[in-house]
Amino acid sequence: MNYHTRKWVKPEDLNPNHSLFGGRLLQWIDEEAALYAIIQLENTKVVTKFISEINFVSSAKQGDIIEIGIEVVKFGSTSLTLACEVRNKMTHQTIITVDKIVMVNLDEEGNPAPHGKTKVEFVIDRLKQNGL
Repeated sequence: MNYHTRKWVKPEDLNPNHSLFGGRLLQWIDEEAALYAIIQLENTKVVTKFISEINFVSSAKQGDIIEIGIEVVKFGSTSLTLACEVRNKMTHQTIITVDKIVMVNLDEEGNPAPHGKTKVEFVIDRLKQNGL
């Protein structure tokens, strides 16, 4: 799992129990999945179709630094299926896991469109291919 994003848990991210609000964490996960899919599919028109069961393993509190990990589970013809784990940056304790997040590639009219991708690509490799 590659951890691309870190978030600092601030007072505005807390629930009445003074721990990280689950809705805020899901917002961060959805955004991270969208960014990952946009970069992989090289298309800014990507939407979330499905998020599987979410497993809250532990909580985070104010001041914690969390990191969001994303990995590709499967390439579909118009979709990209991802898995996610969020953990405490300092302790590496898992906070949440999501087995499946399905992101769909769209065309200009907003319809599912084939993306032609079959494997994970890294931006650095694309730059090398273009002589940069």
